[in-house]
Amino acid sequence: MGLIHIDLFTSLDGVAQAPGGPEEDTDDSFAFGGWQAPLIDDVVGGQIAEGMEGMDALLLGRRTYDIFASYWPHQSGFIAELFNRIPKYVASRLDPDLEWAGSTLLGPDVVTAIRELRGRHENVHVIGSLDLVQTLFSEKLFDRLNLWVYPILLGRGKKVFADGVVPSNLRLIEPVIASPKGAVMQRYELLEGTPRTGDMTEVVEG
Repeated sequence: MGLIHIDLFTSLDGVAQAPGGPEEDTDDSFAFGGWQAPLIDDVVGGQIAEGMEGMDALLLGRRTYDIFASYWPHQSGFIAELFNRIPKYVASRLDPDLEWAGSTLLGPDVVTAIRELRGRHENVHVIGSLDLVQTLFSEKLFDRLNLWVYPILLGRGKKVFADGVVPSNLRLIEPVIASPKGAVMQRYELLEGTPRTGDMTEVVEG
């Protein structure tokens, strides 16, 4: 059974809209497109590259797919070669033309189609694609959550947990590392069950 990884870059207040560039996503007059660029450093770059080892498929929402399809086929290097080589699966309510080689549109039953990807691939990565991510959260249809949290507050913008989530247990699976510019990588796995509760007075007094 393969794993579905969600890879997200977010501000400290949870905004994950348009980290990559000014024109990436200007919905609701978002003024901070490209906020990640000044905070990238070699540590984050290495973490991203290491996290992609073993990736054998991409799962993307339509907007992120369009951004990637217009950029990566014209680039070189490790990430470009990987993205151009592996299969790309696209979740969309429309019927777009998918011209990037190796691209497939998922059927109308997106949840079922994504579950089936686990039987075909070892490591499927979802990058960005915030609308799709909300579906994955609500269905508990992911195995790893990889967050890079940056030391800025953006206030307005599309957020990682915009629609709330199903109560879930996560486990931190490797030490938290802060980059020189203050980005903190947190890598979690989804566990079974729902969060437990207790009485803190018993903990403090015990």
